[in-house]
Amino acid sequence: VPRNYDPALHPFEVAREYTRALNATKLERVFAKPFLSSLDGHRDGVNCMAKHPKSLSTVLSGACDGEVKIWNLTKRQCIRTIQAHEGFVRGMCVRFCGTSFFTVGDDKTVKQWKMESPEYGEEEEPIHTILGKTVYTGIDHHWKEPVFATCGHQVDIWDEQRTSPKCSLTWGFDSISSVKFNPIETYLLGSCASDRNIVLYDMRKSTPLKKVILNMRTNTLCWNPMEAFIFTAANEDYNLYTFDMRFLESPVMVHMDHVSAVLDVDYSPTGKEFVSASFDKSIRIFPVDKGHSREVYHTKRMQHVITVKWTSDNKYILCGSDEMNIRLWKANASEKLGVLAPREKAAMNYNQKLKEKFQFHPQIRRIAQHRHLPKSIYCQIKEQRIMREARRRKEMNRRKHSKPGSVPFVPERKKHIVAVVK
Repeated sequence: VPRNYDPALHPFEVAREYTRALNATKLERVFAKPFLSSLDGHRDGVNCMAKHPKSLSTVLSGACDGEVKIWNLTKRQCIRTIQAHEGFVRGMCVRFCGTSFFTVGDDKTVKQWKMESPEYGEEEEPIHTILGKTVYTGIDHHWKEPVFATCGHQVDIWDEQRTSPKCSLTWGFDSISSVKFNPIETYLLGSCASDRNIVLYDMRKSTPLKKVILNMRTNTLCWNPMEAFIFTAANEDYNLYTFDMRFLESPVMVHMDHVSAVLDVDYSPTGKEFVSASFDKSIRIFPVDKGHSREVYHTKRMQHVITVKWTSDNKYILCGSDEMNIRLWKANASEKLGVLAPREKAAMNYNQKLKEKFQFHPQIRRIAQHRHLPKSIYCQIKEQRIMREARRRKEMNRRKHSKPGSVPFVPERKKHIVAVVK
Protein backbone atom coordinates (compact mmCIF):
# COMPACT_ATOMS: atom_id res chain seq x y z
CA VAL A 1 0.00 0.00 0.00
CA PRO A 2 1.56 3.36 -1.00
CA ARG A 3 1.59 5.67 1.96
CA ASN A 4 2.46 9.34 2.39
CA TYR A 5 4.70 9.74 5.44
CA ASP A 6 4.22 13.50 5.70
CA PRO A 7 3.60 14.12 9.44
CA ALA A 8 1.22 16.98 8.60
CA LEU A 9 -1.19 14.46 7.09
CA HIS A 10 -1.16 12.25 10.19
CA PRO A 11 -1.74 14.45 13.20
CA PHE A 12 -2.04 12.75 16.61
CA GLU A 13 -0.49 9.56 15.20
CA VAL A 14 1.63 8.99 18.31
CA ALA A 15 -1.32 9.68 20.60
CA ARG A 16 -3.41 7.07 18.78
CA GLU A 17 -0.60 4.53 18.83
CA TYR A 18 -0.03 5.15 22.53
CA THR A 19 -3.69 4.39 23.27
CA ARG A 20 -3.49 1.23 21.18
CA ALA A 21 -0.31 0.16 22.97
CA LEU A 22 -1.95 0.76 26.34
CA ASN A 23 -4.98 -1.34 25.37
CA ALA A 24 -2.75 -4.09 23.97
CA THR A 25 -0.77 -4.20 27.22
CA LYS A 26 -3.94 -4.37 29.32
CA LEU A 27 -5.37 -7.14 27.15
CA GLU A 28 -2.13 -9.08 27.40
CA ARG A 29 -2.49 -9.10 31.20
CA VAL A 30 -6.18 -10.07 30.92
CA PHE A 31 -5.40 -13.07 28.70
CA ALA A 32 -2.31 -14.18 30.65
CA LYS A 33 -3.34 -17.68 31.72
CA PRO A 34 -0.13 -19.70 31.51
CA PHE A 35 -1.13 -22.91 33.32
CA LEU A 36 -2.27 -25.64 30.92
CA SER A 37 -2.45 -28.94 32.79
CA SER A 38 -0.82 -31.15 35.38
CA LEU A 39 0.42 -34.67 34.76
CA ASP A 40 -0.27 -36.69 37.90
CA GLY A 41 0.58 -40.32 38.52
CA HIS A 42 3.85 -40.28 40.47
CA ARG A 43 3.66 -41.50 44.05
CA ASP A 44 6.62 -39.46 45.26
CA GLY A 45 8.28 -36.11 44.50
CA VAL A 46 9.51 -35.64 40.92
CA ASN A 47 13.30 -35.44 41.07
CA CYS A 48 14.46 -35.22 37.43
CA MET A 49 13.15 -34.94 33.88
CA ALA A 50 14.49 -35.52 30.38
CA LYS A 51 13.39 -34.40 26.92
CA HIS A 52 13.23 -36.67 23.89
CA PRO A 53 15.55 -35.30 21.14
CA LYS A 54 13.39 -36.50 18.22
CA SER A 55 9.81 -36.38 19.55
CA LEU A 56 8.23 -33.19 20.90
CA SER A 57 5.38 -34.97 22.64
CA THR A 58 7.54 -37.39 24.68
CA VAL A 59 8.96 -36.48 28.05
CA LEU A 60 10.47 -38.68 30.78
CA SER A 61 10.39 -38.13 34.51
CA GLY A 62 12.02 -39.84 37.47
CA ALA A 63 10.72 -39.77 41.03
CA CYS A 64 12.12 -40.11 44.55
CA ASP A 65 10.79 -43.68 44.88
CA GLY A 66 12.87 -44.98 41.95
CA GLU A 67 10.00 -44.90 39.46
CA VAL A 68 10.44 -43.63 35.88
CA LYS A 69 7.44 -42.57 33.80
CA ILE A 70 7.25 -41.78 30.09
CA TRP A 71 4.54 -39.25 29.20
CA ASN A 72 2.70 -38.40 26.00
CA LEU A 73 2.12 -34.64 26.13
CA THR A 74 -0.50 -34.50 23.36
CA LYS A 75 -2.73 -36.97 25.20
CA ARG A 76 -1.41 -35.71 28.56
CA GLN A 77 -1.15 -39.19 29.99
CA CYS A 78 1.49 -41.67 31.12
CA ILE A 79 2.28 -44.31 28.49
CA ARG A 80 4.77 -46.39 30.46
CA THR A 81 5.99 -46.86 34.03
CA ILE A 82 9.26 -48.55 35.05
CA GLN A 83 10.45 -49.35 38.56
CA ALA A 84 14.04 -48.43 37.71
CA HIS A 85 15.97 -48.03 40.99
CA GLU A 86 15.93 -48.57 44.72
CA GLY A 87 15.75 -45.11 46.28
CA PHE A 88 15.88 -41.84 44.33
CA VAL A 89 16.27 -41.56 40.57
CA ARG A 90 19.12 -39.03 40.65
CA GLY A 91 19.42 -38.25 36.97
CA MET A 92 18.31 -39.29 33.52
CA CYS A 93 19.18 -38.51 29.90
CA VAL A 94 18.05 -39.69 26.47
CA ARG A 95 20.49 -40.95 23.83
CA PHE A 96 20.96 -38.48 20.94
CA CYS A 97 19.12 -40.83 18.49
CA GLY A 98 16.17 -41.23 20.88
CA THR A 99 16.12 -45.06 20.85
CA SER A 100 17.13 -45.54 24.48
CA PHE A 101 17.65 -43.63 27.71
CA PHE A 102 19.89 -43.84 30.78
CA THR A 103 19.02 -43.49 34.45
CA VAL A 104 21.19 -43.30 37.58
CA GLY A 105 19.98 -43.87 41.11
CA ASP A 106 20.86 -44.16 44.77
CA ASP A 107 21.54 -47.89 44.35
CA LYS A 108 24.93 -47.08 42.68
CA THR A 109 23.81 -48.29 39.26
CA VAL A 110 23.63 -46.82 35.76
CA LYS A 111 20.90 -48.47 33.67
CA GLN A 112 20.13 -48.20 29.96
CA TRP A 113 16.50 -48.76 28.90
CA LYS A 114 14.76 -49.15 25.54
CA MET A 115 12.47 -46.28 24.59
CA GLU A 116 9.71 -48.58 23.22
CA SER A 117 7.53 -50.57 25.56
CA PRO A 118 8.34 -54.30 25.83
CA GLU A 119 6.34 -56.77 23.70
CA TYR A 120 3.40 -58.66 25.21
CA GLY A 121 4.72 -61.21 27.72
CA GLU A 122 8.23 -59.68 27.78
CA GLU A 123 9.80 -58.60 31.07
CA GLU A 124 10.54 -54.91 31.69
CA GLU A 125 14.35 -55.11 31.93
CA PRO A 126 17.23 -52.73 31.21
CA ILE A 127 19.48 -53.33 28.17
CA HIS A 128 22.62 -52.75 30.29
CA THR A 129 23.31 -52.27 33.97
CA ILE A 130 26.60 -50.85 35.26
CA LEU A 131 27.30 -51.28 38.95
CA GLY A 132 29.49 -48.48 40.31
CA LYS A 133 31.49 -48.06 43.50
CA THR A 134 29.75 -44.87 44.70
CA VAL A 135 26.35 -43.20 44.34
CA TYR A 136 25.91 -41.35 41.05
CA THR A 137 24.23 -37.95 41.35
CA GLY A 138 23.83 -36.99 37.69
CA ILE A 139 24.19 -38.15 34.10
CA ASP A 140 24.35 -36.52 30.67
CA HIS A 141 24.78 -37.92 27.17
CA HIS A 142 27.11 -36.66 24.43
CA TRP A 143 25.18 -34.86 21.66
CA LYS A 144 26.70 -36.82 18.75
CA GLU A 145 28.66 -39.86 19.92
CA PRO A 146 27.87 -43.01 21.96
CA VAL A 147 29.51 -41.51 25.06
CA PHE A 148 27.94 -40.42 28.33
CA ALA A 149 29.21 -38.83 31.53
CA THR A 150 28.18 -39.50 35.13
CA CYS A 151 29.07 -37.56 38.24
CA GLY A 152 29.22 -38.36 41.92
CA HIS A 153 32.51 -38.76 43.68
CA GLN A 154 34.18 -37.73 40.37
CA VAL A 155 33.23 -37.17 36.73
CA ASP A 156 33.40 -40.45 34.78
CA ILE A 157 33.21 -40.60 31.00
CA TRP A 158 31.87 -43.91 29.68
CA ASP A 159 31.76 -45.61 26.31
CA GLU A 160 28.36 -47.28 25.84
CA GLN A 161 30.01 -50.60 24.95
CA ARG A 162 32.18 -50.85 28.08
CA THR A 163 31.45 -51.45 31.74
CA SER A 164 34.34 -49.37 33.07
CA PRO A 165 34.79 -45.64 32.45
CA LYS A 166 37.07 -44.42 29.62
CA CYS A 167 38.48 -41.75 31.90
CA SER A 168 37.81 -40.23 35.30
CA LEU A 169 38.20 -36.52 35.88
CA THR A 170 38.55 -34.98 39.30
CA TRP A 171 39.69 -31.67 40.81
CA GLY A 172 39.26 -31.41 44.55
CA PHE A 173 37.70 -33.96 46.87
CA ASP A 174 34.03 -33.09 47.01
CA SER A 175 30.91 -34.68 45.58
CA ILE A 176 29.75 -33.37 42.21
CA SER A 177 26.05 -32.65 41.88
CA SER A 178 25.56 -32.26 38.14
CA VAL A 179 27.41 -32.62 34.85
CA LYS A 180 26.40 -31.24 31.42
CA PHE A 181 27.81 -31.64 27.91
CA ASN A 182 28.09 -28.54 25.74
CA PRO A 183 25.62 -28.88 22.82
CA ILE A 184 27.85 -27.00 20.34
CA GLU A 185 31.45 -27.70 21.34
CA THR A 186 30.43 -31.26 22.16
CA TYR A 187 33.67 -32.36 23.81
CA LEU A 188 33.37 -29.75 26.60
CA LEU A 189 31.71 -30.52 29.94
CA GLY A 190 30.73 -28.40 32.89
CA SER A 191 30.14 -29.69 36.41
CA CYS A 192 29.06 -28.27 39.78
CA ALA A 193 30.63 -29.52 42.99
CA SER A 194 29.42 -29.07 46.55
CA ASP A 195 32.64 -27.25 47.53
CA ARG A 196 31.19 -24.20 45.65
CA ASN A 197 33.11 -24.89 42.44
CA ILE A 198 32.06 -24.85 38.80
CA VAL A 199 34.63 -26.94 36.93
CA LEU A 200 35.05 -27.10 33.13
CA TYR A 201 36.57 -30.21 31.49
CA ASP A 202 37.78 -31.09 28.00
CA MET A 203 37.07 -34.67 26.98
CA ARG A 204 40.00 -34.77 24.51
CA LYS A 205 42.63 -33.71 27.03
CA SER A 206 41.13 -35.86 29.81
CA THR A 207 42.06 -33.16 32.33
CA PRO A 208 40.05 -30.34 33.90
CA LEU A 209 40.46 -26.95 32.17
CA LYS A 210 39.61 -24.35 34.81
CA LYS A 211 37.28 -23.72 37.70
CA VAL A 212 35.54 -20.78 39.28
CA ILE A 213 34.79 -20.69 43.01
CA LEU A 214 31.67 -18.80 44.10
CA ASN A 215 30.50 -17.64 47.52
CA MET A 216 27.88 -20.36 47.77
CA ARG A 217 27.19 -23.73 46.21
CA THR A 218 25.96 -24.07 42.62
CA ASN A 219 23.20 -26.65 42.21
CA THR A 220 23.28 -27.11 38.45
CA LEU A 221 24.25 -25.42 35.22
CA CYS A 222 22.92 -25.28 31.67
CA TRP A 223 24.77 -24.42 28.44
CA ASN A 224 23.31 -21.95 25.96
CA PRO A 225 22.28 -23.98 22.88
CA MET A 226 23.10 -21.08 20.52
CA GLU A 227 26.27 -19.53 21.94
CA ALA A 228 28.98 -22.08 22.56
CA PHE A 229 30.81 -20.33 25.41
CA ILE A 230 27.85 -19.14 27.50
CA PHE A 231 26.40 -21.08 30.43
CA THR A 232 24.10 -20.21 33.31
CA ALA A 233 24.56 -21.53 36.83
CA ALA A 234 21.79 -21.86 39.43
CA ASN A 235 23.11 -20.95 42.86
CA GLU A 236 22.11 -21.39 46.51
CA ASP A 237 22.37 -17.63 47.14
CA TYR A 238 19.03 -17.08 45.31
CA ASN A 239 20.78 -15.83 42.14
CA LEU A 240 21.62 -17.19 38.70
CA TYR A 241 24.94 -16.35 37.06
CA THR A 242 25.52 -16.29 33.31
CA PHE A 243 29.21 -16.84 32.58
CA ASP A 244 31.35 -16.62 29.49
CA MET A 245 33.62 -19.66 29.60
CA ARG A 246 36.59 -17.69 28.27
CA PHE A 247 36.38 -15.04 30.97
CA LEU A 248 35.34 -16.48 34.32
CA GLU A 249 36.67 -13.55 36.41
CA SER A 250 33.20 -12.03 36.48
CA PRO A 251 29.80 -13.25 35.24
CA VAL A 252 28.26 -11.66 32.16
CA MET A 253 25.05 -11.13 34.11
CA VAL A 254 23.68 -11.73 37.60
CA HIS A 255 19.98 -12.64 37.55
CA MET A 256 18.36 -11.74 40.87
CA ASP A 257 14.68 -12.31 41.63
CA HIS A 258 14.19 -15.59 43.47
CA VAL A 259 13.81 -15.49 47.25
CA SER A 260 15.21 -18.95 47.95
CA ALA A 261 17.81 -21.37 46.56
CA VAL A 262 17.60 -21.93 42.78
CA LEU A 263 17.46 -25.68 42.14
CA ASP A 264 17.34 -26.04 38.35
CA VAL A 265 17.75 -24.07 35.14
CA ASP A 266 17.03 -24.83 31.47
CA TYR A 267 17.54 -22.80 28.29
CA SER A 268 14.96 -22.19 25.60
CA PRO A 269 15.98 -23.63 22.21
CA THR A 270 16.43 -20.08 20.86
CA GLY A 271 19.08 -19.35 23.51
CA LYS A 272 17.49 -15.97 24.29
CA GLU A 273 15.76 -16.94 27.53
CA PHE A 274 15.98 -19.52 30.28
CA VAL A 275 13.65 -20.81 32.95
CA SER A 276 14.66 -21.40 36.56
CA ALA A 277 13.05 -23.47 39.30
CA SER A 278 13.42 -22.54 42.92
CA PHE A 279 12.85 -23.70 46.48
CA ASP A 280 10.50 -20.72 46.90
CA LYS A 281 7.71 -22.69 45.08
CA SER A 282 7.84 -20.65 41.88
CA ILE A 283 9.44 -20.76 38.45
CA ARG A 284 10.72 -17.67 36.65
CA ILE A 285 11.59 -16.87 33.04
CA PHE A 286 14.63 -14.64 32.53
CA PRO A 287 15.87 -13.03 29.33
CA VAL A 288 19.60 -13.86 29.04
CA ASP A 289 20.67 -10.20 28.96
CA LYS A 290 18.44 -8.92 31.78
CA GLY A 291 19.00 -9.05 35.51
CA HIS A 292 15.33 -9.51 36.40
CA SER A 293 12.72 -12.03 35.31
CA ARG A 294 10.01 -11.19 32.78
CA GLU A 295 7.58 -13.77 34.18
CA VAL A 296 6.88 -15.68 37.39
CA TYR A 297 4.61 -18.76 37.55
CA HIS A 298 3.16 -20.24 40.74
CA THR A 299 0.06 -22.09 41.94
CA LYS A 300 -1.39 -22.58 45.40
CA ARG A 301 -0.63 -26.29 45.41
CA MET A 302 2.84 -26.22 43.87
CA GLN A 303 5.55 -26.93 46.44
CA HIS A 304 9.36 -26.70 46.06
CA VAL A 305 10.11 -26.98 42.34
CA ILE A 306 13.01 -29.40 41.85
CA THR A 307 13.32 -29.75 38.10
CA VAL A 308 12.32 -27.73 35.05
CA LYS A 309 12.52 -28.20 31.26
CA TRP A 310 11.79 -25.95 28.27
CA THR A 311 10.32 -27.98 25.37
CA SER A 312 12.17 -28.09 22.06
CA ASP A 313 9.52 -26.16 20.12
CA ASN A 314 9.98 -23.10 22.37
CA LYS A 315 6.28 -23.06 23.32
CA TYR A 316 5.95 -24.85 26.66
CA ILE A 317 7.65 -25.26 30.02
CA LEU A 318 7.46 -28.37 32.20
CA CYS A 319 8.23 -28.33 35.89
CA GLY A 320 8.35 -31.18 38.39
CA SER A 321 7.85 -30.47 42.07
CA ASP A 322 7.79 -31.99 45.54
CA GLU A 323 4.09 -32.77 45.61
CA MET A 324 4.29 -35.45 42.90
CA ASN A 325 2.98 -33.37 39.97
CA ILE A 326 4.46 -32.33 36.65
CA ARG A 327 2.94 -29.09 35.42
CA LEU A 328 2.71 -27.84 31.85
CA TRP A 329 2.89 -24.05 31.30
CA LYS A 330 2.88 -21.78 28.29
CA ALA A 331 6.25 -20.11 27.73
CA ASN A 332 4.41 -16.98 26.66
CA ALA A 333 1.60 -16.49 29.17
CA SER A 334 -0.94 -14.69 26.96
CA GLU A 335 -0.23 -16.53 23.71
CA LYS A 336 -3.25 -17.94 21.90
CA LEU A 337 -2.89 -21.65 21.21
CA GLY A 338 -4.11 -23.21 17.98
CA VAL A 339 -4.15 -21.97 14.39
CA LEU A 340 -4.21 -18.20 13.90
CA ALA A 341 -5.98 -16.51 10.98
CA PRO A 342 -3.71 -14.20 8.91
CA ARG A 343 -5.52 -11.12 10.24
CA GLU A 344 -5.10 -12.31 13.84
CA LYS A 345 -1.41 -12.86 13.20
CA ALA A 346 -1.00 -9.41 11.66
CA ALA A 347 -2.85 -7.76 14.57
CA MET A 348 -0.72 -9.68 17.06
CA ASN A 349 2.54 -8.59 15.39
CA TYR A 350 1.35 -4.98 15.23
CA ASN A 351 0.42 -4.98 18.93
CA GLN A 352 3.77 -6.55 19.81
CA LYS A 353 5.62 -3.79 17.94
CA LEU A 354 3.52 -1.11 19.64
CA LYS A 355 4.26 -2.59 23.07
CA GLU A 356 7.98 -2.57 22.27
CA LYS A 357 7.81 1.02 21.03
CA PHE A 358 6.11 2.36 24.16
CA GLN A 359 7.53 -0.09 26.71
CA PHE A 360 9.30 2.60 28.77
CA HIS A 361 6.27 4.87 29.24
CA PRO A 362 5.45 4.79 32.95
CA GLN A 363 1.80 3.71 32.67
CA ILE A 364 2.47 0.93 30.16
CA ARG A 365 5.56 -0.22 32.04
CA ARG A 366 3.62 -0.43 35.31
CA ILE A 367 0.85 -2.55 33.78
CA ALA A 368 3.24 -4.82 31.87
CA GLN A 369 5.46 -5.50 34.87
CA HIS A 370 2.83 -6.02 37.54
CA ARG A 371 2.52 -9.62 38.77
CA HIS A 372 0.40 -10.99 41.57
CA LEU A 373 2.71 -12.88 43.94
CA PRO A 374 1.99 -15.28 46.80
CA LYS A 375 2.14 -13.53 50.16
CA SER A 376 5.24 -15.44 51.31
CA ILE A 377 7.27 -14.42 48.23
CA TYR A 378 5.97 -10.84 48.36
CA CYS A 379 7.02 -10.43 52.00
CA GLN A 380 10.44 -11.99 51.38
CA ILE A 381 11.11 -9.69 48.41
CA LYS A 382 10.25 -6.72 50.62
CA GLU A 383 12.53 -7.98 53.40
CA GLN A 384 15.44 -8.53 51.01
CA ARG A 385 15.02 -5.06 49.55
CA ILE A 386 15.36 -3.61 53.06
CA MET A 387 18.46 -5.76 53.74
CA ARG A 388 20.08 -4.73 50.45
CA GLU A 389 19.39 -1.09 51.18
CA ALA A 390 20.88 -1.42 54.67
CA ARG A 391 24.06 -3.03 53.27
CA ARG A 392 24.38 -0.24 50.71
CA ARG A 393 23.89 2.44 53.35
CA LYS A 394 26.47 0.83 55.64
CA GLU A 395 29.01 0.66 52.83
CA MET A 396 28.39 4.33 51.94
CA ASN A 397 28.85 5.38 55.57
CA ARG A 398 32.05 3.36 55.86
CA ARG A 399 33.38 4.96 52.67
CA LYS A 400 32.41 8.42 53.92
CA HIS A 401 34.33 8.01 57.18
CA SER A 402 37.43 6.28 55.77
CA LYS A 403 40.53 7.51 54.03
CA PRO A 404 39.71 8.22 50.34
CA GLY A 405 40.30 5.11 48.25
CA SER A 406 40.58 2.68 51.18
CA VAL A 407 37.07 1.24 50.68
CA PRO A 408 36.91 0.42 46.96
CA PHE A 409 33.74 0.20 44.86
CA VAL A 410 33.08 -3.49 44.09
CA PRO A 411 30.61 -4.05 41.23
CA GLU A 412 27.72 -6.46 41.86
CA ARG A 413 29.13 -8.96 39.35
CA LYS A 414 32.46 -9.28 41.15
CA LYS A 415 30.99 -9.62 44.65
CA HIS A 416 30.03 -13.28 44.38
CA ILE A 417 33.25 -14.65 42.83
CA VAL A 418 35.89 -15.94 45.25
CA ALA A 419 38.59 -17.09 42.79
CA VAL A 420 39.27 -18.51 39.35
CA VAL A 421 41.76 -21.40 39.16
CA LYS A 422 43.30 -22.47 35.85
